[in-house]
Amino acid sequence: MTNTPATPAGSTRTAHEAVALSMHTAGASEQAIREATGLTEGELSDLIADQVLGLPHTDTASIPPAIDVPVIPLSGSDILRQLLAWAAAHPAARVRKRAACITADLAELTERREGEAAQREAEARVAKAKAALEQAEQELRAVKTVTRSTAAAVAPTPICTGTSGAYSRDELTAIRTWSREHGHQVADRGLPSKTVLDAYDTAHPAAPAWKAG
Repeated sequence: MTNTPATPAGSTRTAHEAVALSMHTAGASEQAIREATGLTEGELSDLIADQVLGLPHTDTASIPPAIDVPVIPLSGSDILRQLLAWAAAHPAARVRKRAACITADLAELTERREGEAAQREAEARVAKAKAALEQAEQELRAVKTVTRSTAAAVAPTPICTGTSGAYSRDELTAIRTWSREHGHQVADRGLPSKTVLDAYDTAHPAAPAWKAG
């Protein structure tokens, strides 16, 4: 079957389109349809996309032969990149549109994956910082507890000086009596002076040591 020259848009073009659609429905190959109708590959692809797939029709005259959609570099296999590059440069509009949609979807998924990964990393850093802060607070509380316990254990027993609370009444009476007998002046109340206590201790070595300060 010989090739028929492509005809301009109009009633004749509509007849060719009807023949092309009929042959496509009957299962004829695209090459056989083009030979029978004279339609170009791009015209036939747009016709099938418009009439069969329900996609919007694109004027083939306005479609450049090169890539007409940006191909975003994607992390993946070379086969995927090569396939998208091939589809983006395909003469059929529906193939290029599919490539554009897939490229956009992959770019969106990549951006979302990177965003979620960054969010997870930030949450992990926050959780780690909180754990470190909690650990530091526990260590601080433990140090404070040990410090208080140590201070209480090593605190010296206060020495009572200047009051009679460190001696019993009988002890004070004995000290006053001895002091007066040996020429020391002592009051009837209160604790005798350190000089008097030291003199009493010297005269009574067997007696308990007085806490004279």
